[in-house]
Amino acid sequence: MKYAPLILLFALFGCKSIHPIHQQNVEKAITKNALQLLEDKRFHSASVAVLKDGKSTIKHFGELTIGKGNKPNDSTLYELASVTKTFTGYLAAKAVLDQKLSLEDDIRIYLNEPYPNLEFKGEPIKIKHLITHTSGFPNFPIKSENKKAFFEGLKLINIKTKPGEVYSYSNTGPELTAYILEKVYQKPFEELVSEFVLKPNQMNQTKFTLNENDRTRLVKGYNDKNEVMPNFNRTLWGGISGLHSTTTDLVKYMKLQLDPSNLIVKESHKKLYKEGSDFWEGYHWYIIENDHQLIYRHHGGIYGMQNWFVIYPKQNIGISILTNTSFNETGEILEKVVDNLYNDIHAK
Repeated sequence: MKYAPLILLFALFGCKSIHPIHQQNVEKAITKNALQLLEDKRFHSASVAVLKDGKSTIKHFGELTIGKGNKPNDSTLYELASVTKTFTGYLAAKAVLDQKLSLEDDIRIYLNEPYPNLEFKGEPIKIKHLITHTSGFPNFPIKSENKKAFFEGLKLINIKTKPGEVYSYSNTGPELTAYILEKVYQKPFEELVSEFVLKPNQMNQTKFTLNENDRTRLVKGYNDKNEVMPNFNRTLWGGISGLHSTTTDLVKYMKLQLDPSNLIVKESHKKLYKEGSDFWEGYHWYIIENDHQLIYRHHGGIYGMQNWFVIYPKQNIGISILTNTSFNETGEILEKVVDNLYNDIHAK
């Protein structure tokens, strides 16, 4: 499964007594799974948000600083890491609907130099390849100290596979996507995210750039040796990582992703590249669909924290789990926690 990588909007007319019961069941399921996670002493805290029946439940566990007992809360700011890519995907979907760009466009029409190297045997890299990790780009930009260096690094890329044929996770592609979005809208990427995603959904605590007060709420995470890790230092556009958010804002993001009337969301959830029998890439969403389920999800991992953000549209359920720990197995462990939590909630 890819990392990187929920809401029951349920009409309960005349059933006012059901909501509190459901709420209690969700709280019990969250508590059970979070406490089981924290039995692994490499984990120090967990923040879990669930949206079900249009009702949000948020609970926090553990401590942000080892030995301090300072439990996270609804104001705690986490780094979203690669879940930021889903915002990039949303903006790319909007640009397609706005006819600012096409999925079939050769990416070089948006660049200021020819870049003859950005093709394979005459086959160009297209926009759809950038957002499905099938461009043939390296995982990390060859140069990333600043935006000018990024483009110098693009000239050094050697494409070894036909674009669109081989999945290979790339942080280079989403950064180039962010630049292209800036170019077609003539606005900074950070401003685009704010204007088209954050403000319309009242996600006032989600941002790239933090002020002094924000930084006092920003989590400082750990590796598996209990060493404090640095926060991410964004030097490029922010297409791959850089957003910070709270559990309450992530619930608002769940509501957006579960809005069946939102045409941008619908476009962003399209299956663009198939990998395996029931696994697809959309606009920076990993999509699982089979006879039993439909899931949109993304994982985020950075130096000192990791998270999973998962949407179950058929059940109208959303789940987000964040922790102030990051090591090699963290993503797999959190994936299992989310799966178990969903099963506990959905079984009620």
